[in-house]
Amino acid sequence: MWKTVKKLDGVILFVLLLLMIMSVVAVYSGTRFDPKLDSHHVKTIYFYIAGFIAVIGIGLINYKLYVKYALLLYGIGILFLFLANVLGSKVNNANGWLKISESISFQPAELFKMILILFLAHLIVKRKRGELGFWRDVVPIGCWTFVPFALVMAQNDLGNALGYVVILVAVLWIGNIKLKHAIIGVTIIGAVLIGFIKSYTFYHEEVFTFLEKIKREHWAERIDPWLVPEKATAKAMWHTKNAGLAIGSGGITGKGFLEGTSVQSGRVPYTYSDSIFVVIAEEFGFVGASLLILLYFILIHRMVLIALGCKDRAGPIIIVGIIGMLLYQVFENVGAFLGLMPLTGITLPFISYGGTSLLINMACIGLVMSIKLYGDEDEDELLPEEQGPSLMQRIWSLVTQGKGKSHDVS
Repeated sequence: MWKTVKKLDGVILFVLLLLMIMSVVAVYSGTRFDPKLDSHHVKTIYFYIAGFIAVIGIGLINYKLYVKYALLLYGIGILFLFLANVLGSKVNNANGWLKISESISFQPAELFKMILILFLAHLIVKRKRGELGFWRDVVPIGCWTFVPFALVMAQNDLGNALGYVVILVAVLWIGNIKLKHAIIGVTIIGAVLIGFIKSYTFYHEEVFTFLEKIKREHWAERIDPWLVPEKATAKAMWHTKNAGLAIGSGGITGKGFLEGTSVQSGRVPYTYSDSIFVVIAEEFGFVGASLLILLYFILIHRMVLIALGCKDRAGPIIIVGIIGMLLYQVFENVGAFLGLMPLTGITLPFISYGGTSLLINMACIGLVMSIKLYGDEDEDELLPEEQGPSLMQRIWSLVTQGKGKSHDVS
């Protein structure tokens, strides 16, 4: 077993260790002024210890086993999402947290990211090589993704719901979608996005009234500072405005650890979770923020190398899905405070405080480690019982054979 553990990617483990240090330091700085949060940095250490155990534990198990039983995992994940809709408690306007005890709770929407990646890989590797057919492959895969998307949207969690869409796009891309379908998809997404922006800015009052009726007015408070800052309320601008000022005041080297005036005064909310990038940028400046981005780059680079060295299709699909998930979270979180994206409440991977988010991200790295260990095995060993024709293909074969027999008799 020890020989197997030594084969794990040491660079990735070292990067995770550095991210842990940055996370603990930033969480401590972002919670020091609030006595109710003064133990969050200690909890982050505990979460990371559990996360490293998950990396090693999941990494030692052949990832093909996870792919084989992905349908079962999908069903369990959907059940958790449904329970979160019915029994979940509300945190920051999102009604998607299941309480295990008074002090322990988890967010099924975060867990389902990893499940969705495994399940989409399961669907793609079941078919033979070649480009994905639109009606045969793309549409069914999209429908499977729409189910959790709708459940999470019902929880009022736009950030995680959009994450599912990003995972879908990444998996379809690596799954060999046809170029014309990809162009059509990009065109539709672009047209919808442009149409949304134009409609939102032109019919802002009507949209805001509608959101108030469906009790989603906080969506406008997050979108207004991004699209129409001149029409945004002072409450809506408070978060992004103060965050932007804090980031800008950090300069090249920052104000110093525990010296961030905006962070330590509490002018920036959620500095331990959604706004933790502001803590790093104000107190450690451009240098600290650049170091964080560099660590993300190294992590993703190592994952790409592992994907390139994998012999079967499931491994690269899983890794690209994980990369898409992480890139979306990083770009959305950082971009929201730079005016590039709306504020959706997405956590910064491996840095923000949060047990569920961190453990799921670490578990995904465990999958990457498993691919490194077992990705050199032949693809035929993946799902041998499912490599045959599908039910619809067998029915179509019977129909065509029946036509051929009737022709011969005549």
